[in-house]
Amino acid sequence: MPFHSKEMLEQWLEEFAALGYSISERVKVIPQDGGDGLDTGLIALNLLDSMTLTYIQPEPLGSIHWGITFEARESDLKMNAGRTLELSGELAMVSVLCTFLQTKSLAEVEAEVGSVFPETLGL
Repeated sequence: MPFHSKEMLEQWLEEFAALGYSISERVKVIPQDGGDGLDTGLIALNLLDSMTLTYIQPEPLGSIHWGITFEARESDLKMNAGRTLELSGELAMVSVLCTFLQTKSLAEVEAEVGSVFPETLGL
């Protein structure tokens, strides 16, 4: 299972941005303690400052599979059409970033153990 340190995830975010993807300045890598006490890193952001914490992480922890979690909100969120369009763009970026991170994780596994067939990893 791959290990994703805070430093590795920061580097991957830089690579993602260097590919030309628009990445929000609110996307941050924050520390997350792994089961063995090691820092595994976690990517988090507030979508359009809407107070909806969103984070991207391996599911389950240590997996090459990545998922997006939207934490529950205490109140309703109302937006006009323009703001909703902005949110859809940010959601698209989060989706592409999640796919990028999963691809990077698979590449790390392949580099560690040699050739890996996606079907053996549940892809």
